[in-house]
Amino acid sequence: MFGRKKEAPAAQDVVDQQAADAAARQPGVMGKGAPTPKRKAQEAARKRPLVPEDRKASRAAERAAVQEQRLKMRQALDTGDERFLPIRDKGPQKRFARDYVDARFSLGEYLMFGALIFVIVSLVVPSSSEQMIYVLGGFWVMFLAVFVDVFILSRQLRKRLTQKFGEVERGTVWYGSMRSLQFRKLRLPKAQVRRGQFPS
Repeated sequence: MFGRKKEAPAAQDVVDQQAADAAARQPGVMGKGAPTPKRKAQEAARKRPLVPEDRKASRAAERAAVQEQRLKMRQALDTGDERFLPIRDKGPQKRFARDYVDARFSLGEYLMFGALIFVIVSLVVPSSSEQMIYVLGGFWVMFLAVFVDVFILSRQLRKRLTQKFGEVERGTVWYGSMRSLQFRKLRLPKAQVRRGQFPS
């Protein structure tokens, strides 16, 4: 009655005992099967050094992991595998936008070629000649046509995305529009549909 109260068991001791009891209750195991490890042994097993002992091996393993991740990402850009694509290309709406853009013919695909031809011609033809006016005028006509084509694409893409997904994620229409300005064979992720094979 006046003696000292027994000390309450430590929280870690309770957890260790519960873990041991749970292991003993597993089907197919008769009894505990092994003595419960002491607390010091369990704490030592959980301890891991903050700095690895072999730093050279650790750096080599880290480089190998990064290289493997890059290889998987590169393969995903070729095959369209969603698991390893960059974040900017992930998601069903981005996939739909890519397929829709790749299925249509876009004037923007040839804008860079037109700009290259303009630069070459401007180096050959004197800037004061009358032919230069026609060259410059032709380039601006092409630029205006590409702008109109991208505007039409963005309206169509927004409409199709709304019909399929209910709402359009921010940046998806811009993502598709910028893709339409790239030459089809140089696009990444690579096109997974043929011309005219629009997504449903």
